[in-house]
Amino acid sequence: MKYIYLILVVSLVAIGCEDVIEVEVPTEQSRLVIDGLIRVSDTDTNTDLVIKTSLSNSFFDNLAPLTVTSVLLKTNNNTTEISLSEAQTGTYTTTLSTVILKEGPITLSIVYNNETYEGISTFTSSTPIDKLVQGEQTLFDDDETEIIIAYTDNLNTENFYLFDFDFNEFLVSEDTFYEGKQFEFSYFYDSDLEAGRTAHVSILGVDETFYNYMNQIISQSGGSQGPFQTPAGTVRGNIINTTSFENYALGYFSISETFTQTITIE
Repeated sequence: MKYIYLILVVSLVAIGCEDVIEVEVPTEQSRLVIDGLIRVSDTDTNTDLVIKTSLSNSFFDNLAPLTVTSVLLKTNNNTTEISLSEAQTGTYTTTLSTVILKEGPITLSIVYNNETYEGISTFTSSTPIDKLVQGEQTLFDDDETEIIIAYTDNLNTENFYLFDFDFNEFLVSEDTFYEGKQFEFSYFYDSDLEAGRTAHVSILGVDETFYNYMNQIISQSGGSQGPFQTPAGTVRGNIINTTSFENYALGYFSISETFTQTITIE
């Protein structure tokens, strides 16, 4: 355990005293963190892919971008390999035909520190946004901003959705109670967004496993943390260390159809 020493100064009846308070801070070994969320638009012939790798540090530190040995995508039952190039530290990119991304399972393979990490994903469809408008209601006080979003669920399939409300705010939903119907709900930003500010709102199709993963992330972070930042408690995704199972990575690999609309706050 690491310790943080805090000096607490208390004044009582003009007599000062100092107490040393010893606080135990949870520590966790540094782990590879993979941001492997690929957003696919049906209107684009090709999709620009960005995979980010970083290393988790101590309990209170931010993630540090990390250069790894290689980042590959394997398609066609692992018979074709596509290498991603490092655009900047920890950011790997390539451009791939959207048709290939939608055809079947794709494996993300990353080699770091002589160990191989792999995640498998299959394209998951989404549905367009029918309506995105600003509302006037609040939940608790006047410092909130309401937006109203509506979409129509795909019929005859069990669907899971991830909503990205910009500013690192996320929400998940499943269609158990509105299968095949239009569903409308309000989302409230915690702070009052100033007039003229633009928000890019997206609905992503995800599978049940990614839905459960994001549900845990949002629950632990209060909804204000991205899916590829390290939460207070470790949430494991679908990235497997095929070399050493115990030395697992954090993060997720998902190929999600995405529909986005923009709203300007009034």
